[in-house]
Order: sequence, then C-alpha cells, then structure tokens
Amino acid sequence: MLARMKRWLLIMAFTGASLACQKKSEDASKPKELSAAEKASAQAASEAVPKADEMNLVYDLGKVKAPEDNPQTDEKVELGRQLFFDKRLSVDGSRSCYSCHKNEDGNGGHDPIAICAQDKKLTRHSPVIWNVGYLPRLYWDGRSATLEEQGTAALVGGNMGVGKENLGKKAEEIAKIKGYKTQFEKVFPGKGATPETIVQALSAYERTLVCGDTAYDRYAKGDHAQLNANQKRGLELFMGKGACVACHTPPFFSTAYIVKDGAYFNVGVGFEGKKEEEADVGRKKVTNADTDFAAFKVPTLRNVSKSAPYFHDGSKATLEEAVRYMAKGGFKNAHLSPLMTDKKLADDEIKAVVEFLGSLDCQVALAEPKLP
Repeated sequence: MLARMKRWLLIMAFTGASLACQKKSEDASKPKELSAAEKASAQAASEAVPKADEMNLVYDLGKVKAPEDNPQTDEKVELGRQLFFDKRLSVDGSRSCYSCHKNEDGNGGHDPIAICAQDKKLTRHSPVIWNVGYLPRLYWDGRSATLEEQGTAALVGGNMGVGKENLGKKAEEIAKIKGYKTQFEKVFPGKGATPETIVQALSAYERTLVCGDTAYDRYAKGDHAQLNANQKRGLELFMGKGACVACHTPPFFSTAYIVKDGAYFNVGVGFEGKKEEEADVGRKKVTNADTDFAAFKVPTLRNVSKSAPYFHDGSKATLEEAVRYMAKGGFKNAHLSPLMTDKKLADDEIKAVVEFLGSLDCQVALAEPKLP
C-alpha cells in the first residue's frame, strides 16, 4: 500500500510540475490546453488515489528557521507580540498589524480589500498569517524575501502609513514609551528602538505563529477518528479527482512554502467584468515576465474555513463559493494556468471537499498582550 501511495504522489508531482513549468517561449496570447499525455496523467492520478485511511499523509512542518542576524529569544518574541498589537506603530494610531489579522477572521483580513491607516483602501486582501515564518517569499506577489523586509514595507507603505522619510521619527516615538524603552535596551543592547530592531522584534513574533495541530494533522498521525466519513471522502477528492493537491500540497497545503521563490498561478481571479488590461498584474510586477501576468501566491488552506473572504481580491464570500470557482476551472483569460480545468465535481463532492477543509482549522489563537 505504501508503494501505491508513493506511485500516486509521484504521478501528482509529475503532473503538477509538467503543467506549472511551461517554457516562457510559449504563446501567451491564448490559454494553454492540456496535452493528451497530461490529461492521461491527471486521470491516472485520480484513479491511483488510495482510500483516505490508507494514505501515507504528510504532516510534519519542521522547525521555523530564523536568520543568523535575528536569532529568536523569548524576550524578543514578547516585545514583537506587543508591537504587533500596538496601534501606536501606525502613522495615525488607528491600526496595528493585528487590525488586518484578527482571530475572528481566521487571522486573515475581514474586508475583501484591506483598509489600513488613515482609512485608506489598499489593492489586495490581507492573507492568513499562520505559518508565515516558513514562507520563502512574502506578499501575494512574492516581492519581499524575508519577514524583516516585509515588515519594513508594511510600516512605510499603506498598511501602517508611516512613510520611509518618517520611519526614524516613529522609532523615536516608540523609544520614548517607558515600557518599550526598557525592553528594547534589554533585547537590543547598544541599539534600543530603531526601524531595524522594531521589524526584527515583529518578525521574531511572527515566526512563532505556527499552525500544525489540526484534526488533519492528528488524522495523518494515525488517529482516524479525527475525520468523519464525509471528510475522508473530501480528502480523497482533494488528492484525486479535484487535483487540489497539485497546488495545495501537504503539510503546508500550499506549494508556495516548498518552492525556493514561492509558487504563483493565474487562476482567473480578478478578470470577471474587467478588460484584461484592467486586471491586477500580480507577480509580473516583480519579475516583468509575461508568464507571470496576474499570477498570485498559492495561499495556505490551513484555517481556511475561518478566513473568509477568499482570494487576493476577496471576491468570494464563502469557502464553498471559492471551492466551486476553482473546481470549475476559473475565469478564462489569455494567461490562465493549464492546471485550471473543470474537474466535473458534483454538488455533494464540492460539499465533501469543503467539509474536509474544515479539518485544517487551527487550534490556536493570537493572545493580545498588555501594552506598555
């Protein structure tokens, strides 16, 4: 049975890789179609899927790695936790990092499009931040390579609205707060509160936001009572007929966590009702490659049942709507990923997949600290 499972995983890996790694010389003016071989591989993958209780499922996330120039300490993590919840870090005292990543929203954004400091509307939805410390690149388009880089961008950009020219002044404001002054001097001796040490503390806290103990994880470890019969059916569809696993690979349930520069796909989101030139260009703004046009990071599905709305534009209000959209093959456009095909899932199969995704609910929550 283990050999059968390995065979299935290899087929799925081959299918996903062959479809995702298209040559850049291909004609991008029309949607790519699956070849007969690719269709056969996808069909074989579906047929090769074992029953849920017989699957050799992956669940170990491994340890989050901290950079050498920003090692983890308990004191630094606690300082970062306070800063994460502190609205005084924004330009007008109206928003904290937590404002866009609240527990009641599954730690993703509440609004379809993020509303940040000074009540300004950004251009994209706030993503779920569980397991963010494992990501090789941050933001929907992967423009930041580290949490520290992302943290700086969030402070100076629209999220917190401080502005690059005022970042030093904001650090001075934080340093004048008695409780912070003492902590920064202890955590960063000889440096205190600076733009760099502020984002280092925030990043240290964010690396502790790990979701690795869900019903799925306990099931994968052998406790088969953790999933009900319909969830097991949903798992089988997720791994087989629905081909969700090609992009949402366990244990992170996103290939963006396991590919060196992240994983980005055009799934047609953001095109409906618009001309192609009006669509968000996504990853292309970073790489300037036509093949990355309107491609966005594959989001994790951990805690997904709690983190509505969905996609980079928050365009789907419910998880069932999002699953139906993906299962149908997305909105057609010239750069649509060849992975996006109609999987022919029946209503009861859609509902089974949705129910399975509920097994990825995180059993932890962010704990709000007392601020200095």
